[in-house]
Amino acid sequence: MEKHKKLSKQFKTKYFPLIKSLQTGLLLITGLAGYMSARCPVHNIPVLLGLTGSLLFSISGSTALNMWYDRDIDAKMPRTSRRPLSTGETTPREALIFGLLLSLIGTGWAFLLDPLFGVVIFAGLFFDVVVYTIWLKRRTAWSIVWGGISGGMPVLAGRVLGIGRFDWIGIALALAVLFWIPTHILTFSMRYHQDYQAAGIPTFPSTYGNQTTRVIIASSSVLAALSMGLAGYGVGMTWGYLRLLAVLSAGLLVLAVSSMTKPSERITFGLFKYASVYMLSSMLLIFAGGV
Repeated sequence: MEKHKKLSKQFKTKYFPLIKSLQTGLLLITGLAGYMSARCPVHNIPVLLGLTGSLLFSISGSTALNMWYDRDIDAKMPRTSRRPLSTGETTPREALIFGLLLSLIGTGWAFLLDPLFGVVIFAGLFFDVVVYTIWLKRRTAWSIVWGGISGGMPVLAGRVLGIGRFDWIGIALALAVLFWIPTHILTFSMRYHQDYQAAGIPTFPSTYGNQTTRVIIASSSVLAALSMGLAGYGVGMTWGYLRLLAVLSAGLLVLAVSSMTKPSERITFGLFKYASVYMLSSMLLIFAGGV
């Protein structure tokens, strides 16, 4: 019993923080929503378990690998300096093995479930770890575009698993996430501008200024709302669900425009928080509409 408690505590302190549970959970929900958008039955337990497990492992693995690679810059930012790799609670070797193991299990499981589904999952992991984190994050502010592509892969993968092919609805759902990413990330980079400067990470605020960044946030919010609405209509959501989706989108657009016309730290942080609520709620509506 004592050994079990010790192992459980060790996992909670050394490994669990590496997967960013809230971010992983949100991306997992988008994948489930993509699957349910094909009106797949929720009682198809083996497929749902396979979808959930493969996504959970692959997303967690890519996140752990990102934190392993970014451990040097995380140590320079007050916001991330308490992460286990920064404090020494977890060694780089432990984090690397953990991330690789989860990634291999997740992608392997995905390929066994369906080859095309596996390809999309692997593409998401590759774009996130190799293209975004390793290649571009420290070089250009535009790296978030590639991060956005990887963020759209879970919902696309779920849709592909549900219908067995690519279609315009899956692309629209992935684009909704891609366009949502700037709203989420750029507001965050404005709030923690000094952290990113200390770590030497190029961001839109440091490269183009806050006003241009706010215009990009407002524009991406409009495109995210339009893509989500188009996808909702495409999957056959009832007008009741579509109206709720429209209300959520209106809130996102009002905050985005307000951050551009009446900029303040309060509105910027409010938009950052609401963006996550918007994506979660929209995906739950897509999920409910497919039940």
